[in-house]
This record gives sequence, structure tokens and C-alpha cells, in this order.
Amino acid sequence: MSTAAESATAGFLVWRLSMKWRVAVDRAVAPLGLTHAQYVVVASLFGMSRSGLRPSQRRLADHTGLEPLYVSKLSRALETAGLVARTRDPDDPRAMQLSLTEQGLDVTRSAITVVQDLLDQLLEPLGGRNSPRTEQFTGELATLLDVPLEPLAPSEPQTENDEEQT
Repeated sequence: MSTAAESATAGFLVWRLSMKWRVAVDRAVAPLGLTHAQYVVVASLFGMSRSGLRPSQRRLADHTGLEPLYVSKLSRALETAGLVARTRDPDDPRAMQLSLTEQGLDVTRSAITVVQDLLDQLLEPLGGRNSPRTEQFTGELATLLDVPLEPLAPSEPQTENDEEQT
């Protein structure tokens, strides 16, 4: 581990890892005509459809953690590219259901293979995708994702006397 990483906060390291991952995925899926965010949409649609779901844009946003407006924008771009079909939800005419087209399925399968190779590279130092360290790491990430984060009111600046007490 680098000296800078040894003194970094957990928040900084999470941010750096997420940026490293985003850039790597962007570069890896670019030859397939996708961005990282588009990959998240099509790969999530692929997984959800394998479970028998045809999610709305809202449900996909909840699943991915992306903002609903951003999922709408991404879905429209993917529809224009011929990868995603957007149709009105028969149970809620305000909602759009999403599904992959045949072309979308082909591109998504290729992209998943490319990203899985990247994931193997990333997790190799932990012993690989199925190692006990990776399973523990994955569990810890899931725990952190379950923590609700709400902005807190800014606290009063500490004085020198306060600093001595901490």
C-alpha cells in the first residue's frame, strides 16, 4: 500500500476505488459503444430480466442507486442506440418499463464478460472472486451500503479548548 493510502481516510479510499473502477469500466466497454453508467443500466436490466422482472425506470433507479432522472436519460439514449425498449407500464401509464432488445442482449453479454475480466483483476490481490477475503470484503461493502446517510447540520467550529478535551 502506498504511503498516501496508509494515511488516507476510509471515505477517501472508497472514493478513489470507485473512481478507479468507473474509469476502468468506461475504457473497457467503450469499444462496445457503452459508458460505465450505460453498462450499469443494461447489466442490471439483464440480471433483473433473468429473474423474471421487467422493471420500471424508477425501480431500476432504486436498484442501481442512480438518480431516476439520470436513468431516464440513459434509457432514452440506449433506446436510440437500439439496445433498450421503453414501453408504458400497463398498470401505471406514467411509468416506463424497460427491457433489452436482441441487440441489447448481445452487447450486454459481451460487456458483462469484459467487466468480469476487470473484476477478476481487481480482486486478484484478495485471492480472487470466490476467496474468503473477497466474500468478507463484499459483505463489508454491503453493510456500508445499507447505512442510511443523511446530511447533518454543520457543527460549530472547535476552539483550542475543545481540541484539548478530545
